[in-house]
Amino acid sequence: MLVKSYFAWYYLFEDGPTWSTLFKEIPFVLLIFCLIEWFATKRKIAIYMLVNLLITILFFSLIVYHNHFGIIATSQVIGQAKQVGAVKKSIFAVIHPQYMLIFLDIIIISLVMLSRKKALAWKKSMSGPSNRKVVAALFCISLALCMMNIFPNQASMNENVQAEQMGILNYEAYALLADQEEEQIEFSQITQPLIDQTKGIQAQSNPDLFGAAKGKNLIIIQMESFQNFLIHLSVDGHEITPNMNKLADSSIYFPRFFQQVGQGNTSDAEFIVNTSFYVPPDGPATEIYAPKELPSLPKLLEEQGYDTATFHTNEVDFWNRGELYNALGFNRYYDKPFFGEDDTLFYGASDEVLYSKTATELARMNDSSDPFYSQVISMSSHNPFSIPENKYQMTLPERFEGTFVGDYIRAQNYADYALGQFIAELKENGVWDDSIIILYGDHRGLPIFSLKDEDKTLMEEILDHEYTERDLINIPLIIASKGAVTPGVNNQLGGQVDILPTVANLLGVSLDNHIHFGQDLLNQTAYNLLPQRYYLPTGSFVNNEELFLSGSGFEDGQHYTLSSDGNKPLQSTEDEFNRALKLLHLSDSYVTQLPDREVKE
Repeated sequence: MLVKSYFAWYYLFEDGPTWSTLFKEIPFVLLIFCLIEWFATKRKIAIYMLVNLLITILFFSLIVYHNHFGIIATSQVIGQAKQVGAVKKSIFAVIHPQYMLIFLDIIIISLVMLSRKKALAWKKSMSGPSNRKVVAALFCISLALCMMNIFPNQASMNENVQAEQMGILNYEAYALLADQEEEQIEFSQITQPLIDQTKGIQAQSNPDLFGAAKGKNLIIIQMESFQNFLIHLSVDGHEITPNMNKLADSSIYFPRFFQQVGQGNTSDAEFIVNTSFYVPPDGPATEIYAPKELPSLPKLLEEQGYDTATFHTNEVDFWNRGELYNALGFNRYYDKPFFGEDDTLFYGASDEVLYSKTATELARMNDSSDPFYSQVISMSSHNPFSIPENKYQMTLPERFEGTFVGDYIRAQNYADYALGQFIAELKENGVWDDSIIILYGDHRGLPIFSLKDEDKTLMEEILDHEYTERDLINIPLIIASKGAVTPGVNNQLGGQVDILPTVANLLGVSLDNHIHFGQDLLNQTAYNLLPQRYYLPTGSFVNNEELFLSGSGFEDGQHYTLSSDGNKPLQSTEDEFNRALKLLHLSDSYVTQLPDREVKE
């Protein structure tokens, strides 16, 4: 168990195992062993082996999850095990052969036990009565050590730091058993002025561009795993995303835009964009918030006479999307049965099929006298990014071949190619000129902890600096609408929570009676505060100057400037740290207290 603990610490924590690992992990193991000695009268070896296997599986799962997401998973993630089958390709992509060494002792012991003579000798050696006084003393000492590891570290904000301070097994037990729910803020006290004051912004009485795109269709395109560094990126003179580049140059492009998703990943992005609420602290929004009557963009636009629909090539049950779409108020959804399986790529039909069939349906919807709102979810550039050769649209330089970064670039190049076809079809069938189009990335594509040294070297070549969390969560936002907006680069800081209020302003839709946690990026431009959670430690946030990652609290946090030259002074304060936490608490309290919706058959 000690060897396995050191093995897990090597992969889970930046500094690896230390002498203290012994006193943080083994006491918890000894608690279980003492219980076995007390209560197991038969099949003791089998019970020890079962405990060994369960702890080994836990360590192995934590290592694999951390490799992809950079966090220490807890029991809340186990509840999403039903999604494993749908994303097994992504999971296998982050399992390295050396991880399997953690099961080596189980294999060896099992082989030894196949020898009847050795098995009987082992069984005899363990069948005698335990010295109950020794076991009781060991139990008390171990329990005391566990409590000494857990209680002094309960207040730590950074979950990874907390796991390291407590020990992995203590942290998992604490996360499972502790009541960590905050007392809710009274529903009636959660007002838009309070939210704006907490964010540090002021409401606009006569905003610019209000109704500039009034009556136009709204098309929101969510790009799978699309990070901002791809915009205008060329590798050896070859443009990676020429179509997105053209859009960025001919539209409003926000390069300082950031993801805010949680455990629900892509589905969380859909939730945030359509509600302007933050994700829940534990679990995906599709599970935690779908039972609620959610104020949403589809409902706001339906009141303005809009037809609403969403397009996604996977099964609607994936991530419980069917319930989310009902909660958001979409009139209908199009999923795998609509798109078919003739040209499947990863988890559904290819982006080429998605965009071709969607373009035809949007043209039909555009023939109606009523405008429409459609959200289109791309998926072909999903992790592990290993698209088939018949989808290649570019030749990678030799140094990128066979690397994770190279696969990512090639997959995004294909996604851009398919997007270009979609744009051409929308322009040809007249939908483009009648619409306002929003494009953004749903979440990061290249997790730092998944990168090998060769990948990190390639990223440093691309970025001209070390690849950090600042680059990881930076995604693009593009707003295109003929005659409604003036093209240009907008350096206003923004996040996914800001899309709803920005779109509402352009469409001339009032938010006077709609609580929202985002802000209009075309008007409220002096300041922004973007709380982060789940994939960054609790208490982390982005402000105009930097990305702040919390430590045990504010004082020992990490600061990453957003300035390209890296020389701007760091501006974050403990007040912003506290306000970011309060914003999350306000959102949690508000959504949790919304009335439950009637579930339709």
